[in-house]
Amino acid sequence: MTGFFDSGFGGLCILEAFLRECPGEPFVYLADNSNCPYGNKSQAEIIAIADRLTRELVERHRCRIVVLACNTATAQAIDHLRAAYPHIKFVGLEPAVKPAAQSSKSGVVGVLATRGTFAGRLYRNTSCRYAGHVKVLTRVADDWVELVERGITDGPEAERAVADHILPLIEAGADRLVLGCTHFPHLKPVIERIAAGRAEVVDPSPAVARQIRRLLV
Repeated sequence: MTGFFDSGFGGLCILEAFLRECPGEPFVYLADNSNCPYGNKSQAEIIAIADRLTRELVERHRCRIVVLACNTATAQAIDHLRAAYPHIKFVGLEPAVKPAAQSSKSGVVGVLATRGTFAGRLYRNTSCRYAGHVKVLTRVADDWVELVERGITDGPEAERAVADHILPLIEAGADRLVLGCTHFPHLKPVIERIAAGRAEVVDPSPAVARQIRRLLV
């Protein structure tokens, strides 16, 4: 059994990619809506939440793989979880800076994530390791999480919120837009429409699904 958890509905994009990659595989998905969003919480709070959800997946549902379908939870809690549950395989998320940096033609990459993700060790390490040859521009887009949780993934309000964040990145030369939160792919059609071919959207969901499939073997 594979278990997934997120602060709400955002991680469903990871689950959907998993089901396309591994059709028929049993799963459990925990949407922790009562604690959404995670991005404005302290590391201690996120570790406590992640530990509680992991314990439920492992002890109640007998999951042998736990997917942190949340960039913030990964950034703040995955080291703790791997130490606390050494017999469990964990899959986490971090902004896909590496493929964006490797494929950028302009040498400018835009990364959209929550405050908690940008504050984590994984993002800093990945950026230093793989993006030294490009200019990385960042935008804290916590408001996108709230939009998706309210079910607003298109229309005027979504378009305004998306434009506010991505147009400054595109105008600064970014030709890759990295979606560093699992809520953000739900806005991908709006992002692509406003980007209008000027920047490519980098969504890590398919790569995460492939990693889960490898661990299932």
